[in-house]
Amino acid sequence: VTGASRGIGRGIALVLAERGATVYVTGRSVKPGDYYLPGTVGETAAQCTERGRDSGGRGIAVACDHGDDAAVAALFAQVEREQGRLDILVNNAFQLSDNLLDSSPFWEKPLSEMQMWEVGVKSNYVAAWHAAKLMAAQKSGLIVAICGYAGYSYTYGTVFGTAKSAVDRMARDMAIELQPYNVASISLWQGLTLTEKAEYNLSKMADKMTDTITSMVGSTVERPGRVIPALAADPGVMKRSGATYITAELADEYGITDVDGTRIPSNRARRGAPLWQPISEV
Repeated sequence: VTGASRGIGRGIALVLAERGATVYVTGRSVKPGDYYLPGTVGETAAQCTERGRDSGGRGIAVACDHGDDAAVAALFAQVEREQGRLDILVNNAFQLSDNLLDSSPFWEKPLSEMQMWEVGVKSNYVAAWHAAKLMAAQKSGLIVAICGYAGYSYTYGTVFGTAKSAVDRMARDMAIELQPYNVASISLWQGLTLTEKAEYNLSKMADKMTDTITSMVGSTVERPGRVIPALAADPGVMKRSGATYITAELADEYGITDVDGTRIPSNRARRGAPLWQPISEV
């Protein structure tokens, strides 16, 4: 799970470990204070191991900057050396811009906004490139890209929306090339997820967030983590490959609720429908 020091990545890692997976937890935060929000790879990995006590799941912390291709190569070499296989890659890492809530037009924002392309699009490709080599050889696997309604609806700005749209298309085209090797590639659209950053923004800058976001029913960071194991265990997952799914709708299909039993509604009617359908249906 990339970018799992905190946020959605952390929630996914915890649930996967609870279900018995050995989870490689990656991210840049190694020591408390490395970032202004709490969470480190070591803390998440320890929590994974605690959650996996009864199932045999555990967490392994790997400090990794997903903007550093050599570090990513070393990560996957470690996975291959220690495990000999890879069953799931969750591409979650995304370098959110410090100007994310700034409503200025794109030409008035710094070109450093492109960091969201470097760690968010390019990083997805690089991680999937390494993962696919392992998965294609073993003739099985699942690659999941964490995305959102920004793949359709204007959200936060030009670079953010372009990056999220590219991730959806990348997942689809990868699915076509992975199909002969029995490896599935899927993109998941999250709604409002109550990450540490989202909670911080809502408490400090809610006035800068659009009603389309703040009016959504927020989910915990673990809700997508409950959907991904269901996908991985689904014998028909290859029939889903290549599609973009709204996580809330998949959760309904699999009979999954949030951790407190809440059903999170889809925002399809307000924020748009995914463009890409399973390649098996085309």
